[in-house]
Amino acid sequence: MTVFILVPGVFTGAHVWEETAARLAAAGADVHAVALTGLGGPPGEAGGGIDLETHIADVLAVIDSVGTTAGREIVLVGHDYGIHPVLGAADRRAERIARIVHLDAGIPQDGVPALAAVPDRSLRERLVARAEPGGSGGSGEPGRPGGWPGAGGAARAGELPPPAHDEWPRWGSTAGVPGAALDRLTALAAPQPLGTLLQPLRLTGAVADVPTTGVLCTGNGTSIGMVQLLVDAGDPALQRLTGPGVTFFELPTGHWPMLSCPAELADVLLRAASGEGHRLRPADAAEPPAHLRPFLLDVPELPRERTGNIDLYLPGAEGPRPAVVFVHGGPVPAGARPTPRDWPTLMGYARYAAGQGVVGVTLDHRLHDVADYERAAADVAAAVDRVRADPRVDADRVALWFFSGGGPITADWLATPPAWLRCLAADYPILAPLPNWGLADSRFHPARAVAGAGDLPIVLIRVGRELPEIAATVQEFLSAAEDHGAAVEVVDVPHGRHGFETLDLTDESRGAVRRAMRSVLAHLTG
Repeated sequence: MTVFILVPGVFTGAHVWEETAARLAAAGADVHAVALTGLGGPPGEAGGGIDLETHIADVLAVIDSVGTTAGREIVLVGHDYGIHPVLGAADRRAERIARIVHLDAGIPQDGVPALAAVPDRSLRERLVARAEPGGSGGSGEPGRPGGWPGAGGAARAGELPPPAHDEWPRWGSTAGVPGAALDRLTALAAPQPLGTLLQPLRLTGAVADVPTTGVLCTGNGTSIGMVQLLVDAGDPALQRLTGPGVTFFELPTGHWPMLSCPAELADVLLRAASGEGHRLRPADAAEPPAHLRPFLLDVPELPRERTGNIDLYLPGAEGPRPAVVFVHGGPVPAGARPTPRDWPTLMGYARYAAGQGVVGVTLDHRLHDVADYERAAADVAAAVDRVRADPRVDADRVALWFFSGGGPITADWLATPPAWLRCLAADYPILAPLPNWGLADSRFHPARAVAGAGDLPIVLIRVGRELPEIAATVQEFLSAAEDHGAAVEVVDVPHGRHGFETLDLTDESRGAVRRAMRSVLAHLTG
């Protein structure tokens, strides 16, 4: 018999599992929904006395209560924050656990607190401030919740108040959750003890051998395709996700599948317990990762001039020349080598531009995490200023060309385009924050910023085989652009994939790159 131990996320208790647990039990499973201390379980001490170790102990108690009879296989399911006590407990009872399920949850690492997984960076910073001695969290009074996002209920010192009814999206998409279920979620929500978010997770490494399944909720911004894209990019930290004991499922819903689609979730959990699921394709060791493969066009091997984080590819023409600044996507791990300005796609575009008589520019910016958009945008703005100050550049004729995850940075330039910005281009961009990024209320929302674009020419390269979650942001942007009369030219690559310049070496792809470059240069020189 399979024994499911279900562990809830922030602010929630065992009640969120009721429908899913009933369906698992009806299928013959033994089901235990854990009531964590202070979150529907034992009240514990004041919030400051409850930490991650308290919740790990709660999960251990349930594991230890399950008999050791042969054939009783324990599957631990952690939703959101719940994956932290799940991993902490599994690390200490690894021999008892048949599988761990990460339900729309991250992959916590040893020594890292759950706070790092909170999507909203500003909220993370305020949590740290609140935890400091005398910290007020912006209320002016130590230990009081006033002025805090999520002050939807009473909280004691050392606790984070639960969200108000309309604030749940800060913690994950509520797509698909019925109104009555959201009302109940709000009514039963409990303050989250800060110690559970601030205490680092400690792992011995034993849990690494336990088979795992990731259940990704595409409505919250993550899919199997996106994870595969990251694996293909060659990030060493993700290669273990291609192991034989790791499987994946998708659910087309938001962050709360136990409320939005409990029957479908129960089916996925049963299939995960039996070892089913999608397996990721390992990066091919015999050839470079996709982003390091050759550019699809033959371009002149022009020399570059490197200064700081900027590379200039200079044309042979005399006098100040227009410039195209190519802005890479991401997030790119801080230790990734080579850095983006040495990637064939960026170098290929810059050399192609220089061969057409304009200055091609590449740069490295510090988008290493989705929380880094502010500093990455500052890096881009500073680089553009330096490029415009170069005497070989016509400061009044500059185009910016963005890629992939660099798309949100376009919002700064769309909202109030400077007169010298003659064109903005974007290849397979993300044009609205994904729900699990915690940026919905930030300025990095091009689909909103396009309202200020005026007559700025926008060239958008759209791939037909785009990841659905990214394609949705492009459609949102195009709809907004049409509503506001923005000047958008769409260059379609019907059979192209994300990163098509090194993946799809076809006449269709080459034609799209040439057309896009012709359009950008026409706006620069016209």
